[in-house]
Amino acid sequence: MTCPMGGYPTLRHNEIRDMTAQLLTEVCSNVATEPHLQPLTGESFRLASTNINDGARLDIRARSFWTAGQDTFFDVRVFHPNAPSNRSRRLSAVYKRHEDEKKTTYGQRILEIEHGVFTPLVMSTSGGMGREAQTFYKRLADKLAQKKEMQYSILMGWLRCKISFAILRSAVMCIRGSRSSKNHPIKDNMDINLACSEGNVPQASSGEE
Repeated sequence: MTCPMGGYPTLRHNEIRDMTAQLLTEVCSNVATEPHLQPLTGESFRLASTNINDGARLDIRARSFWTAGQDTFFDVRVFHPNAPSNRSRRLSAVYKRHEDEKKTTYGQRILEIEHGVFTPLVMSTSGGMGREAQTFYKRLADKLAQKKEMQYSILMGWLRCKISFAILRSAVMCIRGSRSSKNHPIKDNMDINLACSEGNVPQASSGEE
């Protein structure tokens, strides 16, 4: 799960990125994957860990997600909780460490140069999410439910299944290896109500509404 051979860590990262960007296009404008950040013109930052490279880019940009008219930038990280470097830590602490690393690298630059908001999307290969990712996907499910005029609980259950299967597919590929050198993108034109019904997808708990 941690071996970089074959590009498997990148694969699981990219599927989450592309799936999330596709869903954001339904509720936000100006959505882009891997957008380049504006080049710096001599600005300095309080945090020495801030990425100052002119070619810096993040995974997703979307306008009017948290605040109307404001760009939000997202960066995805999928880590393996059973990696040797994580075994001695509480899982909640590992999620927070990865979120903090993303924030210290990009947060100040996004705020001061892009005048936007930065949200790290941290997940694990076991299917869990960091706190910021949980908040983001709940908000995304709420926006999608309003647009599609569906119950939030149904939409949230469907979204959880999509994320879980995306991570599961990458985990299986890491273990078995790819059967083909070609990429075969997964087409997503499935009816949500039909998918939930056929798959017996449980509704999210009412406490999340």
